[in-house]
Amino acid sequence: MEYRDYYQILGVPRAASQAEIKKAFRKLAREHHPDRNPGDTGAEKRFKDVNEAHAVLSDPDRRKQYDLMGANWDQFQRAGNGRGGADPFGPGGPFAGWAGSTAGTGGAGNVRYEFRTSGADAGGFSDFFRMFFSGAAAGAATGSGRGSTTAGRRRGGQSFQEILEEMGMDAAGNPTPRGGRTATATPARRTAVEAPTELTLEEAYHGTTRLVDVQGKRYEVRIPRGADTGSRIRLSGKGPDGSDVVVVVRAKPHPVYTRRGADLERELPVTLREALLGAEVPVDTLKGRILLTIPAGTQTGRTFRLTGRGMPRLKGEGEGDLYVKARVVLPTKLGDDARVAAVRFLDLADQPDPRAPH
Repeated sequence: MEYRDYYQILGVPRAASQAEIKKAFRKLAREHHPDRNPGDTGAEKRFKDVNEAHAVLSDPDRRKQYDLMGANWDQFQRAGNGRGGADPFGPGGPFAGWAGSTAGTGGAGNVRYEFRTSGADAGGFSDFFRMFFSGAAAGAATGSGRGSTTAGRRRGGQSFQEILEEMGMDAAGNPTPRGGRTATATPARRTAVEAPTELTLEEAYHGTTRLVDVQGKRYEVRIPRGADTGSRIRLSGKGPDGSDVVVVVRAKPHPVYTRRGADLERELPVTLREALLGAEVPVDTLKGRILLTIPAGTQTGRTFRLTGRGMPRLKGEGEGDLYVKARVVLPTKLGDDARVAAVRFLDLADQPDPRAPH
């Protein structure tokens, strides 16, 4: 039987901490998960190997016995192939108390270890794993030199099926949708921690950074151009116990502009002279000041579209438009001379009744 180097499978050193083992397992499990590699039998095999390695190395007792086994592998190979040597599963042997033990009489040179398993345990996992961690390995010394298994034996209070459930796999070694008792194959995503932040319209236009505080820790977050109320910026694995931090944006109201997605709206006060006679009027936009031509006879409510003067599009290229709505402001105080002149002007203009039916 070939020795399986679980440390090499996970890509960690033998002195790796549990945190390092867990991190390596998560990375490889995500990379090779069958849901991400449909139809890829190679990825499916690597996924099973990674789970098998994690099931052993993440358990302190199994890992200790596995490390001991590695140091005594040659002795096991000699005993398991009938080439002499002490019984590694017997009293005082390096694997005493493991899945198998010798029984009966006969010399150590006549011992042969066999691995047998039920159909429920047959698929997916290596003979190496099942020999040492399934409780299905046993040896017996007989005159003919053949051994037998001790079926159903448990190791350390756990059966092979229980180990499978911990690994999130079924009896055939296939990943279960949600695992058994603990779906270690696809680690459950921890609840994300939300951190609200407010932006001015100018900050949303230019993009900015924010320092957010999450349970005593501060994180610098880049807010992209075009962010709006409800925008969410996720910081993967930055929260407590490896959870995600989600920065939720709320846009502050602006005294001039109203936002509609990537478009902006604003009012533009114009004087009676400008509205009657026409003029070029300065208009402030987020891109800078421009001159807007107001045609003669402009009424309150007339809207002018300024292309590309809106907000950056959060998903996509370019910017929205700015819609400028004219609001004619009439003089409120007229002296006697101004009133006489106004009457004369209005008589000359001869404006029709706007309330008359058309």
